[in-house]
Formats: sequence, structure tokens, C-alpha cells
Amino acid sequence: MRDWSHIATLQLLENWRRCGVGKIPRSSAEGVERACRWLEQVRLESGVESADLMGLVSSGPQSGMSVERSVTAAPPVVSLSKLAGIPQPSSPSIPPPASSHPETSSTAGNVPVAIPAKSPVAMPIIVGSSDEGRWTESSLDVGGRENRFKILAQDAAACRKCTEIVCSRKQTVFGVGPVNARLVMFGEAPGADEDRMGQPFVGAAGQLMDKILTASGLSRNEVYIMNSLKCRPPNNRTPTEIEVENCRPFFEAQLETIQPEYIICWGAVAVRAVLKTTESVGRLRGRFHQYKGAKVLVTYHPSYLLRNPDAKRLTWEDMKFLMKELGIPLPAPKKA
Repeated sequence: MRDWSHIATLQLLENWRRCGVGKIPRSSAEGVERACRWLEQVRLESGVESADLMGLVSSGPQSGMSVERSVTAAPPVVSLSKLAGIPQPSSPSIPPPASSHPETSSTAGNVPVAIPAKSPVAMPIIVGSSDEGRWTESSLDVGGRENRFKILAQDAAACRKCTEIVCSRKQTVFGVGPVNARLVMFGEAPGADEDRMGQPFVGAAGQLMDKILTASGLSRNEVYIMNSLKCRPPNNRTPTEIEVENCRPFFEAQLETIQPEYIICWGAVAVRAVLKTTESVGRLRGRFHQYKGAKVLVTYHPSYLLRNPDAKRLTWEDMKFLMKELGIPLPAPKKA
């Protein structure tokens, strides 16, 4: 039984290796439980100790499938090539040992097995960055921010990653507004008017956004306006995931430079770019989320509001929520 289990293990590892699998995946709690039940069944049927069934090769042969081996305690994480006796690179990438997560570690026989903790309860804060609650760079003065933006704008104009867009755009649309703004208006991508004028939100959707800002006690000159994409997609189509990722270094550098207190995500593409989630606007609106050191409010894109006027009431509720946060007096209700 011991020889059979060892040969089966080596064959399985060899098949995984041929399929390009380089490491044993971290087991789920359910998978570990199934494996333990199987081992116990084999132990009862054969009389072999579970520890022997789980024994692994400490240094296997370079070729062939010989069953000769010494059973020793396996390291916390072992690459498939080592288990199968295949020569390894000089410095393989090894995940942290299971002992680095004592609260979620267990053992089965001689092999440490990492058991993931229970999924946390959904919280109202959605983090779009690993640097939760803070910006990663030191704040620059206004002059330093302006100089950095000049370089970033030049780099964006020279970018050729999105070949389909580059062939059809007139110019890049980097952003506009004070570089020390408290609020950033974050949209989707330039349209035809923006592509022609080189500024974001200047078409019909931009005019509606200006009216929303004015009704909220804000003005266009007080906020920084930008998009996830710096170029207009052909025929104003929705940006692809690859295009958003190609522009990510630019818009993340803009946000890191401004370090705003608040970011307003207008529409699903902006949400996907900033918060890195595919949740709908309807499920995310009505509360603040987190991106580094900024609070993020989600609402519908002005172009969506133009197509669906009934949704304007929801966006107005979102803006009143923001006004209350900013300490801006709410407008008096209209008399009937």
C-alpha cells in the first residue's frame, strides 16, 4: 500500500508538471476535509498509518518512477518539480510558509496544510488599494504637482499601448482643474467633444455635471476632472478591461499627486477603475468607499442620466449625501 500510494502520488505530480502547474495549490478547508476522510478510509481498509500514507519524498530520483524513498517531514510548501524528482531552478519562487499564518494553519500527518479563514462579513467600505486609508507618497506643493502633471501629460500623449484608440483619437484628454483640489470628478472616457477640445466633460454630459455641481453648492473651478481613459474609444464605445489597465499608471499617478479627500466615481467604468470591482452602481451608491486616503462616492454617469431622466433623483440623493459630509447647507425644499 505504501508503494502504491507513492507511485500514484508521483504520477499525479508528473501529470500536473506536464500541464504547466508549478506549485501545489493552497488547499481549501473542504478539500482538506475530503482528503482526511479518504486517508482514514484507506487506513481502515489497509491497516497502514495515515502518517505513512502522507509521507513525501525528501529528495527523489532525477528520472524514472522508483518507489525507493525515505519518509521525512515535508517542508511547509514544496514545488511539484521537487516532489517528482525534477531538477529545479536555482531560486524558485516559494510562497510564505504555513507557519506565517498561525491562526489559519493546521497539519495532516507530516504535511502542514494551510486552511483559509472564514470569509469576512461584507463591509460597507470597499478598498481599491493595498494601502488602506493612506496615500503612499509624500504630498507635493502646488508647483511640484504642476510639474509632475506636465510630465505625466506628455507621457500619456506619447502612449501607444491601445493601438485601436491611437489610430482614431485626435488628442489625449489628461484632466483639468486645481491640482490641490479636495474633490476629484472621475469619469469614464473622452467623447467626441472632449477629443476635439482636449478637456474632459465638455459635451452634453459635462454640461449636466456642471448643473449638478452648481446645485450642490460647488463649481467646476473647485474640482479636478479626469477620466479613466485619456483617449476617446472609437464610436464612444465602452472601454475594455485592457484599455483601463493600460491607462491605470496615469490616473493612479494623478490621484496620488492630487491626494484628494473625496473622489466621485461617475458610472460603472469609473467604479471598475478606482475600486476594482464589478459591482453595479446601484449596489454601491449611497455610502462612502475607500481608495487610499480618499473617500469614494459612487453615482450614475451624466450620460446615463440623459438617457434615463428618472435616475436624476438618485444622483441628487448622492450629491446631498456628499454635501452633508462637506458641511454644505442643503437647499431648501421647493414649495408645492
